[in-house]
Amino acid sequence: MEDAQRRIDAALKIASEDGQVDGGHHKAWAIDQMVRVLCGDQYEQFIREYCAGEDGPDTYLWDEGIAP
Repeated sequence: MEDAQRRIDAALKIASEDGQVDGGHHKAWAIDQMVRVLCGDQYEQFIREYCAGEDGPDTYLWDEGIAP
């Protein structure tokens, strides 16, 4: 449970520090960073599953954004 709380706290820190920076590319970066923290070692699998869809593994794109 401690690890889960640490990940949540880290994601919330990213949201509060970088999540409101102007520009969709910066917001995409903040979301990507939060997902990385929350998923840990499962990040790549999460992205593969997100991108997969009815038209194959590249149905959707994941935007890593640009750091503010």
